Amino acid sequence: MAATNINRVVMTGNLTTDPELRSLPSGTSVCKLRVACNTRRKNSQSGEWEDKPNYFDVTVWGAQGENCARFLSKGRPVALDGRLEWREWETPEGAKRQAVDIIADSVQFLGGRDEASSGNGFTAAKGAGSGSDIPVDQRDFQPAASPSGTGDDDIPF
Repeated sequence: MAATNINRVVMTGNLTTDPELRSLPSGTSVCKLRVACNTRRKNSQSGEWEDKPNYFDVTVWGAQGENCARFLSKGRPVALDGRLEWREWETPEGAKRQAVDIIADSVQFLGGRDEASSGNGFTAAKGAGSGSDIPVDQRDFQPAASPSGTGDDDIPF
């Protein structure tokens, strides 16, 4: 039986640049993100723990990429879930280049819209429900319509 390969990336980090949104000739949107994620290492000389940043290129496709471009900016924290993709190309000078990118299946916006400027990871409360800058569809909070006259009143659930 062949072994199953797993290609999964789950990470949190901060955007190092503003998102870059483009559209393909087919009309499909693609958003490029650059995410920094720290790794902690112990300095062998001083014995102190130090943060070492790692930088990753992230691609987000479709409507989710459009939302990233609309609501995210440099410095915002994000959580993403996706997969690694290796690519290679040749420069106009003939040099071969390689890169490993993250193709995001989902991007979760962390913190609030003011976080990039405050830098503390938290935003001040501005009233109930204002902790997110993503518009809320109020229909999600409406009670479900109950069927009338169907005779289903005896069903216990």
